[in-house]
Amino acid sequence: MQDSTDYYVVKRRALPEVLLKVVETKRLIDSQQLSVKEAVDLTGISRSSFYKYKDDIFPFQDTTTGTTITLMLQVNDVPGLLSDVLKIIAMSGANILTIHQSIPINGVATLSISVQVLPTTSDISGMVSAMEQMAGVRNVKIIAKE
Repeated sequence: MQDSTDYYVVKRRALPEVLLKVVETKRLIDSQQLSVKEAVDLTGISRSSFYKYKDDIFPFQDTTTGTTITLMLQVNDVPGLLSDVLKIIAMSGANILTIHQSIPINGVATLSISVQVLPTTSDISGMVSAMEQMAGVRNVKIIAKE
């Protein structure tokens, strides 16, 4: 396999524990000014694991500021649901650029929403998670990042 700079968006639950611990170690180093040794001791990974992955994993939010994210949602055809989805986007501080909703088929509509991520926007993964937990939202996917 060639060394590649391809990027993938992967949900947290699909990541091996070591990668999650690398992210936590980086957070500890940045937020508490800990040394690498102190931080890896707290998270329970080896320094070699940290150094192996530290440049290759980071929270999704770290790469989104100033970009446009396009989300695709499948939602039940329920009055007010689109308004509630848009409210979550507004509360996160993202700027809504486009909204497209298909005609509901068998009570399910597909939404495509493009949002601009601003420096003041809160965590995008938290925004997506809040949408996924809404009653009537069947599926949320990030389909593009520009």
